[in-house]
Amino acid sequence: MKKGLFLAILVVLSFQINAQISSTYEVSFENAVHHETEIKAIFTNLKNKEVEFRMSRTSPGRYALHEFVKNVYNVKVTDGNGKVLNATRPDPYSWKVSGHNGTIKVSYTLFANHGDGTYSQVDETHAHLNMPATFMYVPELKDKEMQVTFNVREDLNWKVATQLKHVKDNTFYAKDLQYFMDSPTEISNYGLRTFDVDGQSVHLVLHHNGTDAELDQYFESVKKVVLEQKAVFGELPKFDYGNYYFLACYIPNVSGDGMEHRNSTVIPSTRSLANGGMERNIGTVSHEFFHAWNVERIRPKSLEPFDFEAADMSGELWFAEGFTSYYTGLILCRAGLNTQEDYIKGLAGTFNYVWNSPGRNFFNPIEMSYQAPFVDAARSVDEVNRGNTFISYYSYGSALGLALDLALREKGLNLDDYMKLVWTTFGKTENPYTIEGLQKALIKYAGADFGNDFFNKYIYKSEMPDMKPLFESVGVSLTKDADKVWFGSFVRDGKISGYPTIGSPAYKAGLDNEDTIKSVGDFVLSDSLSFNDALKNFKPNDKTKIVFERFGEEKETEVTFMPDPSYSISVFEANGLVPTEAQKANRDVWLSSKN
Repeated sequence: MKKGLFLAILVVLSFQINAQISSTYEVSFENAVHHETEIKAIFTNLKNKEVEFRMSRTSPGRYALHEFVKNVYNVKVTDGNGKVLNATRPDPYSWKVSGHNGTIKVSYTLFANHGDGTYSQVDETHAHLNMPATFMYVPELKDKEMQVTFNVREDLNWKVATQLKHVKDNTFYAKDLQYFMDSPTEISNYGLRTFDVDGQSVHLVLHHNGTDAELDQYFESVKKVVLEQKAVFGELPKFDYGNYYFLACYIPNVSGDGMEHRNSTVIPSTRSLANGGMERNIGTVSHEFFHAWNVERIRPKSLEPFDFEAADMSGELWFAEGFTSYYTGLILCRAGLNTQEDYIKGLAGTFNYVWNSPGRNFFNPIEMSYQAPFVDAARSVDEVNRGNTFISYYSYGSALGLALDLALREKGLNLDDYMKLVWTTFGKTENPYTIEGLQKALIKYAGADFGNDFFNKYIYKSEMPDMKPLFESVGVSLTKDADKVWFGSFVRDGKISGYPTIGSPAYKAGLDNEDTIKSVGDFVLSDSLSFNDALKNFKPNDKTKIVFERFGEEKETEVTFMPDPSYSISVFEANGLVPTEAQKANRDVWLSSKN
């Protein structure tokens, strides 16, 4: 009797658990060679007489529209008993059906062949699945539990890696639509390495064509990054189910990318570990893992909840993406994966891009963040003037993070401790923040004068701080070459490529994109004399005639060259200067390991 009662209880519990699952998927890959996936979905516990099912238009971590429905076809829908239901199409993204019995079954074919962090890719090397690009859903069931079973290609030795909760075999679970859509999945014959940190497991899933020895070597770098970032915040986030996954695909058929998720990240690259990836791919690892704190849990209120039906706009991306970008390289330096000298020299690219961009005349960091739906993997066919009007919020925020860190260090403070305060205030408690919240946190940490000054000048406006004394405080030189000529537009094979920078010599001379330069002064361009070679004959403030061709017509204009506005950044020692003991100590505290 006891045994029978026990079995009966198990049956009841099993029924109750299954009854809670309202969206169930089965995925097959028989035609992977032609990039097709067959998906069967069962949606139950439906209350509305007319049920909508649809594809997402957006994807977590992206802000633009991607219209994933364009790769869906062969759609069929029945009720729970197999009765065919006629579906209507109220818009390009969804279907509607009525006359069901509380359940609908939907089957469809998905074409997928773009392996990055936004889209999906299915071929005979792997099934690389981003959930919004793969799965239909029923908005009515968005708060209900979900389950998916992957019928893997055993002939290809495929296995499943995902942050979804494992149920059994190749079946996985999500508590709701938000978590399901945020759970990319890699199905391939991958290699796996794992290490434990404070009772949680961090996994490197690597799908590549390299060796186990390369995987082992790379994993050591990954571990250094993880531990160095933990030191910034003092602890790891509490990962759901105690696991974090790096889903790395370093194979020729993917597209380079990095995309953060709550307990995992997708990091594809065409660079193999043997061909430069050992050093060059680790930067993406650093950037994406920092997001486990900053953006996944230190979460902008503007992105909560994530909208799968419209573009997602946030004014906080200068912090969410930009400060993360600042820490990307800093962490590699602290972890010993880059030298202090090379790290400092490498700051110049971002610094010049931000400091010398005319875009700051049009938008502050908040407004630059608002541009994400138009630039974040968004596509358009019309010409844009973003070279003059836009600064990437990644770069803008990174430059501001650098400036804030060095300014705090002059006060005996540092950005790490400010990030810890933001973590404990907003991230650890999972209380979404606003820009005002970030300002109040800086005021709490560094005082009202400092906090208000930083936000009023550099966030709400687009001023930039005087970086020369800040750099000098850590023994770093900020210099310009006053003898170098600046033209203000890139010229390739004599043709101007891109719209000239506002205020530059090229802009003032009335030159434009795709104009073909024939001569500069007395120097006629040819196969043996490039435009850049011709420029070497001039100095800043020189005036000369330029002959060019536009729309088949030869024209001429006069240009006045200007000094190159770009900066070089280097340690004092590289310029023959000797830093003081205090400057050297400040630099070491800034850039040395915190472990």
